[in-house]
Amino acid sequence: MGVVIDRLDHLVLTVADVEATCAFYEKTLGMTPVTFAAGRRALTFGRQKINLHQAGRELEPRARVPTPGSGDVCFITSTPLAEVQAHLEAHGIELLEGGQTPRTGATGSINSLYFRDPDGNLVEVSRYD
Repeated sequence: MGVVIDRLDHLVLTVADVEATCAFYEKTLGMTPVTFAAGRRALTFGRQKINLHQAGRELEPRARVPTPGSGDVCFITSTPLAEVQAHLEAHGIELLEGGQTPRTGATGSINSLYFRDPDGNLVEVSRYD
């Protein structure tokens, strides 16, 4: 029969400064910073969240070599990419690849914007065609 995965619940980013990361993702992508379980911090959006681990104080179990800046994540938006691009540029975010770039997502063709968060993680915001 096999295992069936429904969706991603959360992922973990190891970061140099949890509060700077919260501020960045709240400002640039509208995510909501939350505090849970004895002061832990996370960012929520839709039905998912990103748990944040302070570098050097990661929780167990954890990735074998947790490192700030080693993440590469793609978020899907319903907002037109031209609006996302204008929003990011208004906040001084440098776009990589010169702006919108055609790619292939999990279920079809997407257009993507690439930029880096404060730790250097690659952030991709995409919209399906």
